[in-house]
Amino acid sequence: MALALVAGALSVPPALAQDDVMLTAHEQMARDIYRDIIAFRTARGQQQVPAMVSYLVDRFKKAGFDDGDIRVTDYDSDGEKTQGLMVTYRARPGSTAKPIVLLGHMDVVDALAKDWVRPPFTLTEEKGYFFGRATMDNKYGITNLTSTFLRLKAEGWQPSRDLVLVFSGDEESGMVSTEDQAEYVAKNIDPAFILNSDAGGIALAENGTPVAFRVQSAEKTFATFHLTATNPGGHSSRPRADNAIYELAEALTKIAAYKFPVRATDLTRQYFATAGKLTPGETGRAMLRFAADPTDAAAIATLQANPETVGTLGTTCVATMLEAGHAENALPQSATATVNCRIFPGVSAAATEARLKKIIGNDNIMFTLMTDVTESPESKLRDEVKAALRYSVDKRYPGLTILPYMESGGTDGMHYRNLGYDTVAVSGAAMKASDIYAHGLNERLPVASFYDGLDHWYWILKKLAE
Repeated sequence: MALALVAGALSVPPALAQDDVMLTAHEQMARDIYRDIIAFRTARGQQQVPAMVSYLVDRFKKAGFDDGDIRVTDYDSDGEKTQGLMVTYRARPGSTAKPIVLLGHMDVVDALAKDWVRPPFTLTEEKGYFFGRATMDNKYGITNLTSTFLRLKAEGWQPSRDLVLVFSGDEESGMVSTEDQAEYVAKNIDPAFILNSDAGGIALAENGTPVAFRVQSAEKTFATFHLTATNPGGHSSRPRADNAIYELAEALTKIAAYKFPVRATDLTRQYFATAGKLTPGETGRAMLRFAADPTDAAAIATLQANPETVGTLGTTCVATMLEAGHAENALPQSATATVNCRIFPGVSAAATEARLKKIIGNDNIMFTLMTDVTESPESKLRDEVKAALRYSVDKRYPGLTILPYMESGGTDGMHYRNLGYDTVAVSGAAMKASDIYAHGLNERLPVASFYDGLDHWYWILKKLAE
């Protein structure tokens, strides 16, 4: 079955509306991989991760990687079959340096074709963008790392240390493969550090000017709760004074109006101190004021009103899904909301749940924690990693500021940080804030960013393992 699906992906037509430009052999190979893996609908419920793994394994074997250097592992992720993939680029004989592990995830948040302007699982080139689900998150990272390994192998390069790709199959859902792979890495590889393709990268101003190279050095804790109101129900022609939907709606309105306590660490203050100098207008001024004084009420108000900065100031919780009632002519017997929280490092999920319950003030709202919570520490940006990044960044944007930051979202990296490994995310993408549609409709990546970033990992790995 997997082989048939792989063959189907290989027959996908070239990306639509391709400009008539000459690509190098490496650019063409990367574009082909990008096109092919986007065609796999590797969302939960689609059972397509194994097909994508088969496709990638075929690519690596044809490039000369031995069977013993390719590890495919099967997982049951909350009832869904998925796989993980690990590929080792062996060091030259006599090498003693510790390996480097490189992360990416193959699964995606699902996309419904009826909601998109273009087919989400067909790579479309249009108006200077590549459109498609995971063009950014994270099949760009998978493409870039894979094509770099294939390129280096074709050159006959032998690194001074093992380089290990670790691609997970359920980062967007259960992270079962992530946890198992992290434990395997700790027991069998023990790398010097971890580099992640799933965050970071070059931040562009809205006019396209590069602002900084952002290095994800920490991330918030991911926790999802189900909030449920119950009721005896009854006939809709005989309304009750209490109603499960109304109770739940009142609870959600209180959550929407609440702002969690503002928090700051050395990392977030240093981030704002640097980013504030590079960010124009009131947002930049607010960043600088907050860095100097995290109690500045006016600065806090400005930063909390901005979706790009609100997550750096503290915990956030937001309703993302609803389910209620069972018939149009019956009073609802239950109403459930999914509330997703991104919890500031150092704050527990239990404390966040207690705070939400206090905000709501209704004992009839039942809470159920739906996720396995992983709280992870900050990572250090090592000197050798910073030097390699400096080299890569200067090739594209000489002198551009390298800026560590805390990610509001979550990645595979949290599990490696918890095992004691410095883990930083350093994507090669260059993006404007207005172009970031990860998990949303009509996800896209600038075509120029795709091609300009293809040397990013090549230069980094050459510097770290020459």
